[in-house]
Amino acid sequence: MGEKAKIIGLGSYLPKRVLSNADLEKMVETSDEWIISRTGMRERRLAADDEFTSDMGYEAAKRAIEDAGIEAESIDLILFATITPDYIFPSSACLIQKRLGATNAAAMDLQAACTGYLYGLSIAKAYIESGLYKTVLLIAAEKLSSIVDYEDRDTCILFGDGASACIVGSGKVGYAIENVSLGADGDQAKLITLPAGGSKRPASPETVDEGLHFLRMEGKEVFKHAVRRMESAVKECLAATGLREEGISWMVPHQANIRIIESLAKRFNIDRERVYLTIHKYGNTSASSVGIAFDELVREKDIEQGEHIVLFAFGAGLTWGAAALTRVGENG
Repeated sequence: MGEKAKIIGLGSYLPKRVLSNADLEKMVETSDEWIISRTGMRERRLAADDEFTSDMGYEAAKRAIEDAGIEAESIDLILFATITPDYIFPSSACLIQKRLGATNAAAMDLQAACTGYLYGLSIAKAYIESGLYKTVLLIAAEKLSSIVDYEDRDTCILFGDGASACIVGSGKVGYAIENVSLGADGDQAKLITLPAGGSKRPASPETVDEGLHFLRMEGKEVFKHAVRRMESAVKECLAATGLREEGISWMVPHQANIRIIESLAKRFNIDRERVYLTIHKYGNTSASSVGIAFDELVREKDIEQGEHIVLFAFGAGLTWGAAALTRVGENG
């Protein structure tokens, strides 16, 4: 095997429009106190009416490309993780390829719900380390506001829009992708669904009337699976890399629910302040969530050479995963 794959550039994008808990109080029967105590969320961002998933992904991608100091023409592959693509086809990855001018890149979408960023990292790592490609652009972006029912108080308080991106290559400086541990359980597919819009329930006046194009979730069951599955993914990832829990500098969780995050944090030998949070600002942005948090962590904190960061996520499918990263390079 050649040189280990590294994240050599990061970027993220959040829309300008803010949806606060006070705004939600006017829309459904809820309260700021109730939302904060159960989710940890104070506000979330919503894309403009004429701003779509590929638009947000494009902005995040531009920032990651600039951060990596590369040209778009040098990108070999674009991976776009999303459950809210602009279209079923063509892929959002192809739309991004055109806008970036990444004329030498292959392009495809992938879908692993909230775990999409980590599934994408594993694919990028495999392409780079196999020698098939040298530079991969991974984008994770969501316009969840397009599938959220803002009359359902159990789900509308949770979700926001946003995008994250990274460049994966084999440079000397960056974040070495030590291991990515992934899992899935199709037996629990019913817990988080978008019932209509696919070939099984194509769009029709009936599916629209019945609200079947909105996200549906069985929250209590999801909670139980999320904690257990993410814990096992992180432990599997650490075991594969030989890392000890106390050797982790930062844990970056999927920003789904503060109770899930706190329950998980208690299961690991790491200080609570070393668990990085953006949930209060952005809510759950699905595939882009862990990437946005990682980008902000790197920009806010002085991550030194040799420090270890663990990303982890859980989503519909069910899917879950964890990634262990190490800061490497003379600039670290």
